[in-house]
Amino acid sequence: MIPHISSRPRRTLVLAAALAALAFGAPAALAGTAPVSPAGIPGTSAPAAKAQAPAPTSQSATWAAGTRAYVVITAAGDSSAVRSAVTANGGTVFSYYDQIGVIVAHSTSSAFAATMRGVSGVQKVGATRTSDVPADAYNPALPANPSQSTTPAGETVRADMSQIKADQAWAVNPGSPSVKVGILDTGVDDQHQDLAPNFNAADSASCAYGKADTRVGAWRDVGTHGTHVAGSVAAAKNGKGVVGVAPGVKISSVRVAEPGTSLFFAENTICAFVWSGDHGFKVTNNSYYTDPWQFNCPDNVDQAAIIEGVKRAQEYAESKGSLQVAAAGNENYDLANKTTDSASPNDSTPTTRTITNACLDIPTELPGVVTVAANGTGTTKASFSNFGQGVIDVAAPGSNVYSTVPGGSYSSMSGTSMASPHVAGVAALIASANPTFTPAQIRTALATQANDTACPSDNRCKGTTANNGFFGEGQVDALKAVGGSTPPPTGKYFENLTDVTIPDNTTVNSAITVSGVTGNAPTTLKVGVDIKHTYIGDLKVDLVAPDGSVYVLSNRTGGSTDNIVQTFTVNASSEVANGVWTLRVNDNANQDTGKIDAWNLTF
Repeated sequence: MIPHISSRPRRTLVLAAALAALAFGAPAALAGTAPVSPAGIPGTSAPAAKAQAPAPTSQSATWAAGTRAYVVITAAGDSSAVRSAVTANGGTVFSYYDQIGVIVAHSTSSAFAATMRGVSGVQKVGATRTSDVPADAYNPALPANPSQSTTPAGETVRADMSQIKADQAWAVNPGSPSVKVGILDTGVDDQHQDLAPNFNAADSASCAYGKADTRVGAWRDVGTHGTHVAGSVAAAKNGKGVVGVAPGVKISSVRVAEPGTSLFFAENTICAFVWSGDHGFKVTNNSYYTDPWQFNCPDNVDQAAIIEGVKRAQEYAESKGSLQVAAAGNENYDLANKTTDSASPNDSTPTTRTITNACLDIPTELPGVVTVAANGTGTTKASFSNFGQGVIDVAAPGSNVYSTVPGGSYSSMSGTSMASPHVAGVAALIASANPTFTPAQIRTALATQANDTACPSDNRCKGTTANNGFFGEGQVDALKAVGGSTPPPTGKYFENLTDVTIPDNTTVNSAITVSGVTGNAPTTLKVGVDIKHTYIGDLKVDLVAPDGSVYVLSNRTGGSTDNIVQTFTVNASSEVANGVWTLRVNDNANQDTGKIDAWNLTF
């Protein structure tokens, strides 16, 4: 059995922090090959996150031994009568979600579930754990805020990014800051030098224990897993560390894992999906299974309620425009041919039980969720990756993935946990290139754009080259996601990563010298612009050709919106390509300032 690592935040099989130490001078605490122990994480003085609706009812602040958690399933709508019944039958209402008909209840009574199943209006009731609810649930401690190390300049293009052509996609469209990706995981170090530029604190929270905690820092990492996942999705293209698949999008952290155990119970996942829908996440990444059951079986009354509650929450999020991407798991297990489960329940004493395909790995196997297998080197199957014809949707790199870890550091990890965020990043690029796409359309695009990957000589791989149990529709393609079909021609891509400050009422310039290009510029010269500014309505942005001709890219449009991260197309066919091209930015007002972060030309 693959090492569990915190519920299977699907998880990390290799953590080569020594690589980080060698390359970037990581702290000695991370130097080694053993997994980093869960510690607290990140910190920022960002504004508090928005409150979740509906507000949970009050509950006892006094913890009692033997307190267990339950999901009570009702019809969607007003649940006040059932909530009253919870109280009348020896329980307390910890939180509730009337929009999907789910109540999270606590009780010390061993008869609570059976009694509630007989209450009018109750459809299902299930215990969500085989262990007590921790006392921390009633007064959660904030995760620690680690000190941050710094990384010297230099941004290695990772092999996994080249494998899915993300490095080529960045030149076309690095992702839109209007696209929000939810990292549903162990939390995220929001102060990490490679994550802070893209971190969205306003839509971040903790859903540990099943109720949104919007205090500043509640979203921070109680391990390392979530921060690593976040870097693969959207580490900033800032000249240091690493670059994520979609370095222009925004990421929010919804911490699902509980501290200490790093387990992801059903009520936590339900809270996280409802939060994702209500806060406009276009994509969420889910590199975990819902604890304590590796597979939830509908013939078990508790597990049937868990399936229903999480399913409703996922459907709610999707109805609000959110696509869920999930890791397939690390047990080298055929999800299309289930026979046994020896890992459950993982919050007490696991036993071996016989199961069938009716038993579901959730959220991975819920309808509408994109299930991701891991590639090893190239387009091979990673040895640990789960598989299954009709279950796996797409594949992505998942072996020795180098990404961010708390405290400003970097490490390598392996697992389908590492493959899934590559797909979430590609989904975010599709959403950036196609802002009106629904979750179903993004899901279809991921499948149709994936590169077919044939079965190896392995009789466990069922299906065709176009769709099989190891790779699904194939390996995702970031370049296709942004509308590209071939790489930018060699030698015809030029970039300036030097920051240029933009003061008030000032004109600044950033230059790129183009050489080695024959003839004139094309009719479709691509001008990629990354300007960080707190009020882009102040800005006029021009491209100045070598002969002084001016092409207006943006003229004080966008109002109070932050940042211009966009690729413009210019007909520059009358201009000789070789020479000094200039990005000229004119700030026309007081108070708001910024900088040219980077810009590029593709001929």
